[in-house]
Amino acid sequence: MSGPNGEPHVPVGGAGSNDDDDDGDSFGEEEYAAINSMLDQINSCLDHLEEKNDYLHACLKELLESNRQTRLEFQQQSEQQNTEADVQGSQPPA
Repeated sequence: MSGPNGEPHVPVGGAGSNDDDDDGDSFGEEEYAAINSMLDQINSCLDHLEEKNDYLHACLKELLESNRQTRLEFQQQSEQQNTEADVQGSQPPA
């Protein structure tokens, strides 16, 4: 049976050691399967978080661009109003 990295499973303690799993130092096939399952779940969660992060990043970039455009339009309107007020202020009263 192979370990998590494809290495052959060698019991802790080497050859001639006691084959009992009661010492708690060696992992059995069930433990490796449980660890692999947990790692798969963690990987899935991280993938999901990455997708959410990418989506939020795209939304924030869109919002930033929209705010920039709105600010530019507001500045142009403000400058136009100031120019019109200056032209009206320089005309003599009728």
